[in-house]
Amino acid sequence: MSAPQDADVFELGAEHEQVVFANDPATGLKAIVAIHSTALGPALGGTRFYPYASTADAVRDVLNLSRGMSYKAALAGLDLGGGKAVIIGDPSTLKSEPLLRAYGRFVQSLNGRYYTACDVGTFSEDMDDIARECDYVTGRTVAHGGAGDSSVLTAYGVFQGMRAAAEVVWGTDSLAGRTVGVAGVGKVGRHLVRHLIEDGASVTVTDVHQPSVDRIRDEFAQVSAVDSTEALVASQLDVYAPCALGGALTDEVVDVLSAKVVCGAANNQLAHPGIEKALEDRGILYAPDYCVNSGGLIQVADELEGFSFERAQQRAAGIFDTTRRVFELAASDGVAPAIAADRLAERRMRDVGRLRGIWLG
Repeated sequence: MSAPQDADVFELGAEHEQVVFANDPATGLKAIVAIHSTALGPALGGTRFYPYASTADAVRDVLNLSRGMSYKAALAGLDLGGGKAVIIGDPSTLKSEPLLRAYGRFVQSLNGRYYTACDVGTFSEDMDDIARECDYVTGRTVAHGGAGDSSVLTAYGVFQGMRAAAEVVWGTDSLAGRTVGVAGVGKVGRHLVRHLIEDGASVTVTDVHQPSVDRIRDEFAQVSAVDSTEALVASQLDVYAPCALGGALTDEVVDVLSAKVVCGAANNQLAHPGIEKALEDRGILYAPDYCVNSGGLIQVADELEGFSFERAQQRAAGIFDTTRRVFELAASDGVAPAIAADRLAERRMRDVGRLRGIWLG
């Protein structure tokens, strides 16, 4: 099976080890698994179930996401590589037990080079269905000995990264009295809002899914809401937290942003190379997304050892120190934090990866 010409896999995925296309017409399954690197261990990354406009869009997303997972695992100090999968389609209409089990068989065929977990459009219950055909699944329900919802520690880690950024900008690791704008209050954003409220921050939210906003407002009456991301970024903020899909930081957003810190849970926030420089030029401190949002990966990786929430949370608390280390390297090397984070991750992949080579499962 080949991708369309305008999404040449060998060109777009020049760094990737392997890209697998899975097709099961009987269930409607159309999936792509991308393994970026197994230099540090087997690739781990979630399965995104999303109605992509084209296969080309799905290819680009899975390649970008899997690369990000390699860097995320490396910077988090895990012995894991980076991978990601996408299932093309609307999960509300296409998702079924037969489809998920068919997908599980394809993942099983990779013989442990790729471990899957939850992502946008998939949940722990889905992982249980996949695991009926596959040994290489994490992020399962608590009832099946799993870590459950990984968004809990993703949000916790983002909050730790935000504290580290606040320390650099305002000299205190508390968000008390600061106004934080959260774009996207789904699985992760909802938990992040709770941490911020408990820390004394003022929070403004937006989400394309109105029931998610209503649920936050019901839980925290002091939270305010605006109609769109455009309205949120144009408002007076101290911190902007993109917690929806990628590409949130565009030239237009950076131009109007009043926030002094950007720190959120979304993957691949920088819309294009050079945005990190534009942020720096405007005096905005960017906490690299894959650095601060690695709590979910830490949580599901812990499941591979026999899950302990306390142990996983302790590891996720280390995101504060990792983020601080990124900011310190950025300052000493005179580069943007995004570049400093890449350097730390690449150094570990190079130094440790030299000992290991390609993971065979």
